[in-house]
Amino acid sequence: MSSDESHKLILAVDIGGTKIATALVTGQGDILTRGHSSTPVGAGPEAITDSILRTIGDTISSGRVSPSQLLGIGVAAAGLIDSDEGQVVFTPNIPGWIEVPLKAVIQQGFGVPTCMGNDATLAALGEWRFGLRKKVANLIYITVSTGIGAGIITDGRLYSGAHGFAGEAGHMTIHADGPVCNCGNTGCWEALASGTALAREARKEIEQGADTSIAELVGGDSSRIDASVVFEAAQKGDRLARHLISRLAYYFGVGLANLVNIFDPELILVGGGVAKMGDLLLQPARSLVKERAYVTLTHDVEIRPALLGDDSGLLGAVAFVSECCG
Repeated sequence: MSSDESHKLILAVDIGGTKIATALVTGQGDILTRGHSSTPVGAGPEAITDSILRTIGDTISSGRVSPSQLLGIGVAAAGLIDSDEGQVVFTPNIPGWIEVPLKAVIQQGFGVPTCMGNDATLAALGEWRFGLRKKVANLIYITVSTGIGAGIITDGRLYSGAHGFAGEAGHMTIHADGPVCNCGNTGCWEALASGTALAREARKEIEQGADTSIAELVGGDSSRIDASVVFEAAQKGDRLARHLISRLAYYFGVGLANLVNIFDPELILVGGGVAKMGDLLLQPARSLVKERAYVTLTHDVEIRPALLGDDSGLLGAVAFVSECCG
């Protein structure tokens, strides 16, 4: 990166199943201003793209910069992302978002070089570069929110696989006869241990007449139940909520044990909204990994919350732009 480029800013975008987050960031990872909007999943692909463009434009305006002052725009998006073509191939938690040429749309809209990748993959890059400061060579980052994704650093390099799709750990089969996943398969890790799965099981129990305070927290409107509501009930001592989180933690631990056996990481960082449950989720998962993971016979794997919190994906997009456009 030239000296002129090193002083340019980067516009980072993190697109998930429920939100679009943006930030104007320095190349050193300092966030100057932020933007936010909801992901209009029910309004169709064009509405989602329009919302992304609008949120980017608003963030540039609020930062009082022009597009020419940007080194690039980095996009972290959920699902199968073709980084070379700049295309959203498929994302299970945003219906209808298939083969979307998002990179070209953004570049045409702002005239700025744009790089894009899977959100969890880029979050791993962000945690490694700006959180850990490259002090760990073998790392797995897991995001647990609407779905489950993973990013993998091996020997100090981002692992992307033969076609750039590595890290779709949320869709490994944990229970072959388990619930249907948004990807169309059954028994995926995401279908058993995500925030969406937790909310689904809570609604099911309430419909079957379970005695719980969860319904009271949403005024009887079960459509408003999400992972944060179940966590709130658990904190207040609700037995069903605690049981549901315990079951989620079990399946989460099974998935982690599989990843530990396959990749032998030094460290696993867990981010995303569900990770905010802290030890209520992580402690039983750690215990199960120690019990089930073969490689823990020789060493322990540290499992702890992500260092960058909700900014992992945004800062990963910044790191990706620095690599692609620098």
